[in-house]
Amino acid sequence: MPEHTAALAWRPLTVEDAKASADLLNAIETADRIGENYTEEDTRQELVDPYADLERASLAAFDGEVMVGYMKIRHKPTATEVHRVVLDGGVHPDHRGRGVGAALVDAGVAAAKVVHALHHPTLRLVVDVHKAEHIAGVADLLRSRGFTPVRHFGFLHHPLGAATPTAPIPDGLRVEPWSEGADEDFRSVRNAAYRDYWDATPLPADAWRNKIVNQTFRPDACFLLRVAASGTPVGVLVTQTWEADTATTGVRDARFMIVGTHPDHRGRGVARALVDHALRAVAAQGYHRASASVDSASPLGAAGLFEKAGFTPTMRHVRWALEV
Repeated sequence: MPEHTAALAWRPLTVEDAKASADLLNAIETADRIGENYTEEDTRQELVDPYADLERASLAAFDGEVMVGYMKIRHKPTATEVHRVVLDGGVHPDHRGRGVGAALVDAGVAAAKVVHALHHPTLRLVVDVHKAEHIAGVADLLRSRGFTPVRHFGFLHHPLGAATPTAPIPDGLRVEPWSEGADEDFRSVRNAAYRDYWDATPLPADAWRNKIVNQTFRPDACFLLRVAASGTPVGVLVTQTWEADTATTGVRDARFMIVGTHPDHRGRGVARALVDHALRAVAAQGYHRASASVDSASPLGAAGLFEKAGFTPTMRHVRWALEV
């Protein structure tokens, strides 16, 4: 082990590391400028993810009391043929180029094998890393460990103002905001809509609560489209906002995290109507900007949908993969 990494203290992450994790991620943001700021509550929510096995599949490096690097694995609740686990991690800018990142990636791949054997041992295992394209050193590090780029995702912004789109709700459909009584309809439409998305798996109720209906969830900016006559849900849009981003930048960003149409109702303008309705809503609610992320290779034309609604690309992320 290189001298610097040997001098650090290494152990699995725990929920009690939420503050240290937020401090590390915010230090990373100052260097990488990917638009992700964190509160302690945000990082705690990630640490209690039911599909992140911290004891078996996480590792953090400490220089005294300061966390200077981490990795954690998130396994899939369900999978067919291929089990794609996500390896997330980062290194403090002051500790880069000294072997910490390489040690974390190697530990992450080893941990992925452990959780894979526990949950989907009969399937093929692929380890995924999702990082902004411009971060220095990431490509070289991942290539040195055998990862290859397999997908690109565009991040898009829409500055809100007077020029918000005005596409109407399609005839025979009605729109409603999120409510507790409709929550299961939101989740079921999301799962149906994302069934043929690359690398998407159904969100079980516990993952839905952890990843979606958490402190970043904005119920008054989340909408469901139903068939007016029958009440059948056919389209969904979910908005989330990170208060730490607003506090740091002064910009209230409405992130459209989920936009989907049930496969049986595609081709009717459902997604476009939802996006336009949500843009008008968040503009009226005082947001400064809307944002979204799209798979550049999506066969459903997601990039075109957002571009027609007035979004413009600002950043690109790369999905790196290693078949183990």
